[in-house]
Amino acid sequence: MTATVSTPHLLSFVPEELAAHLGSAGIAVRPEEARRVLSRAFELPGAPPRRRSPVAKRLFDDVARLTDRRRLELVERATDPSDGFVKYLFRSPDGALTEAVRIPLHKEGRFSVCLSSQVGCAMGCTFCATGRLGLTRNLETWEMVSAFLAVRDEAPGRVTGVVFQGQGEPFQNYDEVIRAARVLSHPCGGHVSGTNITISTVGLVPQIRRFAREGHPFRLIVSLTSAIEERRRALLPVAGRYTMSELASAVREYAAVAKGRLTLAMVLMGGVNDGAEEAAALERHFGGLKLRVNLIDVNDARPDGYRRSTDEERSRFMSELQRLRAPIVRRYSGGSARHAACGMLAATVQASTAASPSDAE
Repeated sequence: MTATVSTPHLLSFVPEELAAHLGSAGIAVRPEEARRVLSRAFELPGAPPRRRSPVAKRLFDDVARLTDRRRLELVERATDPSDGFVKYLFRSPDGALTEAVRIPLHKEGRFSVCLSSQVGCAMGCTFCATGRLGLTRNLETWEMVSAFLAVRDEAPGRVTGVVFQGQGEPFQNYDEVIRAARVLSHPCGGHVSGTNITISTVGLVPQIRRFAREGHPFRLIVSLTSAIEERRRALLPVAGRYTMSELASAVREYAAVAKGRLTLAMVLMGGVNDGAEEAAALERHFGGLKLRVNLIDVNDARPDGYRRSTDEERSRFMSELQRLRAPIVRRYSGGSARHAACGMLAATVQASTAASPSDAE
């Protein structure tokens, strides 16, 4: 299920596709004209004027008639002054709520944008707020691109990276996510280097293999969370349907064609997946690969939810992981004071709306 936008959206095109779309309506467009139209659509507000060839008003009128140009509505913006993370809540034309996050990078004045790929999520991961929302539908390319532009346009610096790791499982919406990544990496689109675009998956084996075959420039993160079969199946019910042997085989297939290190992500939960047996399982399945391991503290706001590992537990686990001979990076859940985990802001707004009396009452 997707959003109901009958006319193709301008933000879903790269120049060749826009020219073909207009051509199918009997409008002859040269490639350079399509590039100029899209460059205008993606232009950063307030950017210094630059010399460029004019575009005929007739062509702009044709584009306006034959494409949709709506943007997402910004519902709420939550800023955490302690770390500079800014979380955005957007509403689509059908009322669907999704989130994006502006992430400050180590290099001053540079940012990355974390984008959602679905409204909710069907993976059912037990530690994830989005999983508890359930899946409503996939996001379309233009919705992901629109969210990126809204965040980029008000960033106090340059947005140089994108990660599809917000609400949803990107590889369950494979075609639209790859299309969005192509638009965002195009010089006439988001102008983000393909190697600075990362797609995360909880481990959908067929899609990992497809991604490896297609040879995209985008990077991959496998959100593993556990390499122990039974534990992974309990924590990630849908992804856990694939055995660790199947997942490890797919990951090795991707690693064989990937440039750079493959990233494995672990949402760390105290007393659950931070022991020596996890490190041994990781080595058993992924030893010998050129890896990077990201450790992310769980952010579960429920009173009976998962707890974060203590400093001592985390340090001990990081020592155990040295057997992988890989960089171990502790990633922070930014904006912890303001509904940091994916799905929390949307869930809060949904709950508030449900609790409010309707006009009929």
